[in-house]
Amino acid sequence: MDKKRLVRNIVISALIDIFVITVGYYAVLPPLNPQAPEFWTALAVAIGAFGVPFLVLQSGVPLRDILVSGQRSTPKKGSSHKKCTVIVTLLILLPIAVMLVGQLISSSAFHATAYAGIISVKEAVFEEDMPETDSVTNIALMDSDTASVIGNRTLGSLADVVSQYGIESTYTQINYARTPKKVAHLEYLGFFKWINNRSKGIPGYDMVDPVKNSAEYKKFDSPMRYVESGYFGDDLLRKLRFDYPTKIFGSFAFEVDEAGNPYYIVSCLKPQVMMFGASDVSEVIIFDPCTGDSEILPVAEAPAWIDCVYTGYLACEKYDWYGCLSGGFFNSIIGNVGCKQTTDDFGYIVIEDDVWYFTGVTSVTADESNIGFILSNARTGEYKFYPVVGAEEYSAMGAAQGEVQEKGYRASFPSLVNISGEATYIMVLKDANSIVKLYALVNVENYSIVATGATQEDVMIEYKKLLVQNHILDESEITDPPETEPPQEEAETFTVTVERIELVTIDGNSYVYLFTADSTDSTVRICKGMVKADETLLFIHVGDSLTVKALPTDAERIYTIVSFEINAPDLEG
Repeated sequence: MDKKRLVRNIVISALIDIFVITVGYYAVLPPLNPQAPEFWTALAVAIGAFGVPFLVLQSGVPLRDILVSGQRSTPKKGSSHKKCTVIVTLLILLPIAVMLVGQLISSSAFHATAYAGIISVKEAVFEEDMPETDSVTNIALMDSDTASVIGNRTLGSLADVVSQYGIESTYTQINYARTPKKVAHLEYLGFFKWINNRSKGIPGYDMVDPVKNSAEYKKFDSPMRYVESGYFGDDLLRKLRFDYPTKIFGSFAFEVDEAGNPYYIVSCLKPQVMMFGASDVSEVIIFDPCTGDSEILPVAEAPAWIDCVYTGYLACEKYDWYGCLSGGFFNSIIGNVGCKQTTDDFGYIVIEDDVWYFTGVTSVTADESNIGFILSNARTGEYKFYPVVGAEEYSAMGAAQGEVQEKGYRASFPSLVNISGEATYIMVLKDANSIVKLYALVNVENYSIVATGATQEDVMIEYKKLLVQNHILDESEITDPPETEPPQEEAETFTVTVERIELVTIDGNSYVYLFTADSTDSTVRICKGMVKADETLLFIHVGDSLTVKALPTDAERIYTIVSFEINAPDLEG
């Protein structure tokens, strides 16, 4: 009888365990890999899901009494039940102990040199890698918050999708046609919107230009099925976990190739030190969310169109290991000799066909200045260090914000440019709604030299004036920007009537803003021009009819005047 009851209890406990394991794995999706701490946690739960019911059933107390009256199981005469309890407890604690001990012996306290050796850093020359520039077209100064504002504004004009979908809050920084772009696809707005639209899938994505502060909605040729906002079989992580049950997933980055086809770039991590220490990217999965097809490649074989294999956070963490642990663990805690670390954030620069992370490097004992900065390749993991001494990024951001403190603008995390041989932080200043209002340039070595302007051209002019005033440059070294004829295919010609004129001074430069109405189709346009470039703008009067050749700006219905002709001059008014 006891033997039959034992077999029955084992079968019932096993069925309960199978149910818990099946439901738990489907819901939590832990990697089946002993180098993942989640594996050992899941193993402890699986042992407990068998052992606890087994002990309850073996206790001899009716299950109904335990559930209804809360009576606790008490072992029968003898020590067999007590032995079982001890064994089950030890079996549950064993994987937890393995996990804790594994994390301890894998820590940097015992393997500082191994952590520091994960990367190699090449010292480079700033002036060679960063040529002098008068305009910036390869730096994404826009953060995800601002990209979301611009992207949502674009989505709001699409009546067929705005009521059913949202845009993912996290934008991926990519290099598209050798220019920086931020991309984020549409997502389901909850479970019921997924049920209503899963047959249609995710129809498109938003591409934001962080240089021009503009956005464009693009529709996929085939809709995406597997996404992070999907449920059950449409959930991206669940699909990948079933395809790659042993892989330790890192980041999930949405990207598009040069043809606009969507992919998820999924990094796979592998501990480099003992069981769990110093996890780094070892492989990359290229996943097609439309078909569910994928391939896994070593990092070195990742195709060039991929941009985000490593995250900026991982890039900074690995450099911190290198900078702080090269002299040993105790030196990183007590002596700090030669210890250096990255600042708290990072920016992006596009160089040739790759996206690079930019962040400053400071001594662990100095908070207000950098001893240099690093660039880290987001695809290959390559590092370059530039020994440029100066203010750290947050000091520069504070200096830029202080220049326009009455407006309450907030600075984005900066990037670095070479202007007339001077290492210079460039950033944007945003209002409370995350709309870009101004550009700012701050000298790295002397962050009291701050220039702001409504355009990159304006801020460059003002910054160079300040370099002259501070005796960093001679006035003879500064040349006005070349007056090149704008591309003819971009300029528009139209006839307008001037309804209002505003004269505005921005950073010492006078601008004329003409509020006009088109004489043929009643389109309202604002035409602006710099007085310094064309003083005849001052001869325009309200009521004049103008034939204007102008370039559209990023702002809707605002144009920059290339040339104009007064059709009916009224010079006496």
